[in-house]
Amino acid sequence: MADADDVRRLALGLPEVTEIDSEGFDFRVANKGFVWSYPERLPGKPRVIRTDVAVLYVGDEAEKQALLLGEPDLFFTTPGYDGFPLVMLRLPRVDVARLTELVTDAWRMRAPEELARLLDEADSGTGRNP
Repeated sequence: MADADDVRRLALGLPEVTEIDSEGFDFRVANKGFVWSYPERLPGKPRVIRTDVAVLYVGDEAEKQALLLGEPDLFFTTPGYDGFPLVMLRLPRVDVARLTELVTDAWRMRAPEELARLLDEADSGTGRNP
């Protein structure tokens, strides 16, 4: 079971990440968002920032659909996110190891190539990634 504190720790542990001041959490690399709190909008009600749900950048529609169809207990989307490579992740249903993978993957897709390469080199030196 993961929570907003886990998201914050993992995101800030990645190179050159900044946290944007918000009601929940909002992390960027090279001024590009890669994980943030879900701003839930229900008809006729004010927006609510959900820190128990993370919005993750996933790269493309194929990856988005694979996650949504393959693990519907973890991931969902809403019509407002149609056409965007983003999924919502239910934090209480994911373990920290999987969250680490998801946050790191989102960061890699948004980070400049040279920065992502530095992380790859550091990971290969520790044996985390071959």
